[in-house]
Amino acid sequence: MKAVVLAGGYATRLWPVTRNRPKMLLPVGETTVIDRILVELERDDRIEDVFVSTNERFADDFREHVAGTDLEKPQLSVEETVEEEEKFGVVGALAQLVEREGIADEDLLVVAGDNLISFDVGEFLDFFEAKAAPTLAAYDVGSREKATSYGLVDLEGDRVVDFQEKPDDPPSTLVSIACYAFPADAVRFREYLDGGNNPDEPGWFIQWLQDQRDVHAFTFDGAWYDIGTPASYLEAVAWALNGETVVSDDATVVDSDLGENVHVMGDAEVRDSVVDGSLVFPGASIEDCEIVDSIIDEETRLVNLDLAGALIGAHSHITNGVE
Repeated sequence: MKAVVLAGGYATRLWPVTRNRPKMLLPVGETTVIDRILVELERDDRIEDVFVSTNERFADDFREHVAGTDLEKPQLSVEETVEEEEKFGVVGALAQLVEREGIADEDLLVVAGDNLISFDVGEFLDFFEAKAAPTLAAYDVGSREKATSYGLVDLEGDRVVDFQEKPDDPPSTLVSIACYAFPADAVRFREYLDGGNNPDEPGWFIQWLQDQRDVHAFTFDGAWYDIGTPASYLEAVAWALNGETVVSDDATVVDSDLGENVHVMGDAEVRDSVVDGSLVFPGASIEDCEIVDSIIDEETRLVNLDLAGALIGAHSHITNGVE
């Protein structure tokens, strides 16, 4: 079996923090979003190769990141885009990857690289092998408003009997979370696209496939975060930190009160400040501030500020009054 980790997005909703870095490499606790997935794929013997599907703009970031790990399976597969408006869509990118890497005759696991999931991918593959059929992972988001942003799943037992991509009026809250397994004979992305179907979201492909053959759903409890907005990113970090505070060994914290779910990274400085539920990236400097539920990017300097729900881009210099 081959695996594809989708990492080709430009994460515009997280700008400016992701303007020049892929969101899959954002820290979540002591690791990154994508590493949580790559480590699980590395240890599952059923996975032979892992293709990190990304774009030309961020290819070097992923190449450098993977080279700095002990992982042996990941390899880059690069689509020729550098801007959001050039994207092929997820299904379009998958079709190109399958053809580019020559894996059309292989069972295929596809998982979004910005998925933070609490289940073991090995359990998902066990379920897939038992069903010997296309399989998706499904999660109850508990809110019909949230469900409008995802592919809605209707089940009889664990068999998918209806799939609606981003419905305006969802009748339930069980959604697909962009983790799919396909037997080789269901890897039909090119056929789907040649029929004039929507290339953007994999849910449309699932809906098309479900009309032709049985598709099953692996449902799970616990946690799932789709890291697409500052709020969802902070929620994922809070889940990973579980109330703890992480301060890197080479960070400096002086006369400050650090609350729950705070991560102060390397070479950052926090002085005479209160910080709660926030991330302080490497090289940032915070002095005489109160920072709550915020993301402070690298090499930023903040002085005498009260911020809540803020997203401060790299190399910013913001002061309130005379330093």
